[in-house]
Amino acid sequence: MTPELKQKIQISLGAAILIAGVRTAYILYQRYEEAHPAVTRELPLNADYYVVPKKLHAYDLQSAKDLTKQPVWVKEGYRYTYYPYDHGRVDFKQEAGLLLPIEKLQVTDVVAEAAPGQPGQRQVLAVFEKDGKSYAVPIGLVKGSDYQIYSDEMLYIQDPHELYKHWTAETWAAIDQHQVKPGMNELQADFAIGMGIPEQSSDPQQVKTVNYPNGGKPVSITYRDGKAAEIKNGS
Repeated sequence: MTPELKQKIQISLGAAILIAGVRTAYILYQRYEEAHPAVTRELPLNADYYVVPKKLHAYDLQSAKDLTKQPVWVKEGYRYTYYPYDHGRVDFKQEAGLLLPIEKLQVTDVVAEAAPGQPGQRQVLAVFEKDGKSYAVPIGLVKGSDYQIYSDEMLYIQDPHELYKHWTAETWAAIDQHQVKPGMNELQADFAIGMGIPEQSSDPQQVKTVNYPNGGKPVSITYRDGKAAEIKNGS
């Protein structure tokens, strides 16, 4: 046997042994994986995602009057301005206040009135009583026969306490007292102190700061992983 042939045989045997070793290692790895399946860490599901509030889907003045058939609750407090309503007229020149967080209202009527500075269109307003007086809050616009009703974005037609009954009693007690506690999520804070204005963030899923006017008592909340971690007075 020539030296060249002997060298070729040795190389071929070495390659065969290496391939067999790799295959054996792969088979052993597969068997180990089958015997020790990887444990997947499942994040807890957020029950809030499964809450689907009913909507009115109002499309004209008559269908919007269905708001009078049950109480309604304000979705975002300190966002919507309401006006005095007397003798069938809305006084747009005088702002009466802002709807409060999760404020419960009983709408008594829905009307359409021309508003100053809006030629050719009218405001659609929900009329309600508060402290023995009548007020009206805009819930849409109408131009000719074209209605834009946005009450579904403003109001719940179901009690939020029932919609989110999976929240703890302690959480609801804080919300009803318009207080934010550490560990609350952003929706719970909105329910407690109204609309918030988020600051820009490079990663809002992890860290997010939201400033709340809170009816003239501003609050700044920093959320970490969706939970209130830092709560302080705003500016």
